[in-house]
Amino acid sequence: MGVEVVRVEHLVKSFTLRKQKSVKESLLNASRARTKNETFNALDDVSFSIDAGESIGLVGPNGSGKSTLLKIIGGILTPNQGRVQVRGRVAALLELGAGFHPDLSGRENIYLNASVLGISRAETERYFNDIVEFSGIEDFIDTQVKFYSSGMYVRLAFSVAVHVDPDILLVDEVLAVGDEPFQQKCMDKIRQFQQEGRTIVFVSHAPGQVADLCDRAILLEKGRVVVDDTPLIALGRLRRNYQQVIEADIESNETEHSTYQASIDSIYLTSEQPSYHHYEFQVVSPPGLTLCANIELSFDRPTPDWSLRASIETMLGNHCLSVDTRDFRDEALPVGQGQQKCVLRFPDLQLGEGDYVINLSIHDQRGIRLDTITRAGLFAIRTNGHSMGQVYSDPTIDFS
Repeated sequence: MGVEVVRVEHLVKSFTLRKQKSVKESLLNASRARTKNETFNALDDVSFSIDAGESIGLVGPNGSGKSTLLKIIGGILTPNQGRVQVRGRVAALLELGAGFHPDLSGRENIYLNASVLGISRAETERYFNDIVEFSGIEDFIDTQVKFYSSGMYVRLAFSVAVHVDPDILLVDEVLAVGDEPFQQKCMDKIRQFQQEGRTIVFVSHAPGQVADLCDRAILLEKGRVVVDDTPLIALGRLRRNYQQVIEADIESNETEHSTYQASIDSIYLTSEQPSYHHYEFQVVSPPGLTLCANIELSFDRPTPDWSLRASIETMLGNHCLSVDTRDFRDEALPVGQGQQKCVLRFPDLQLGEGDYVINLSIHDQRGIRLDTITRAGLFAIRTNGHSMGQVYSDPTIDFS
């Protein structure tokens, strides 16, 4: 049993939404020109605890309460009900420019931000050079921060947060603002914190980051904790929830129905390359891997001439590749019946650096969709940096 550093008990946080009418509506309907107030429960009876050295991912759809919860743990917001107990020094990187004064220089804001985090001036002076060097904005340190770009804001804020010797680091989605080299620098620093036994609470919409960095993941939906388990289980539940929304939208537009029923029970990605690494939720490999989608299917009755369709996309939804078993096979797939397993292989995938997802669907002989899973699996390609883009090449140049 570890040492508990964060305890959240029956947390409730509500906000009042004021729906003010326009000036025109107020003048035309003076007798009914009152502001309409509604109460929104951002958090509803949230309870959990975090032990020292744990890395916790907070995941969930937009509006589920992740950032609100992080702000309450960081002491920025107070709950309506319940309580939060925190042991140790907390550094929070929550909102772009939070704790910065726009009319002060970067240098002055380092001292201001450090004092907000409870750091003395003497300690700040000891860390000052390291903070500036890590941020990479030495040339602008005496410029007013109101002239900073969003990326420069994040660089300076993150650098202060990680150099004030925190016991607990709270990180929201703001790291997505920085450029890729600085994002990698931040990830390396977070991993160093993990090795040092510090506690990290991490909010992200990137499943690969959560699976790679976190020991646990807490899934929030409409302000409530629905899963507090391993990243694999929490992210799997989140993916299924997204899939149900997509399926409901698809079904509302479909008029044809099949006489067959089939389902994709599971998909597990592996690679035949010896150089790849398999983490709990993703495959990481250099270009040229043979990606294997290990699929388990169920058929309610013998289903002839069925097909599988698969597509590969970037995390931002950019399409890379689509395949249909009807197109690359000379004969139909074996009759589907009961539970079946198959392996769909993508040999020699020359994809560029990035994170990718695979979508999968099963169709009957008329092409009617029987089941589909979007973002069914996640894999990442890491290159030697010789080229950029979704297609990888290792170029050479010769002179005669």
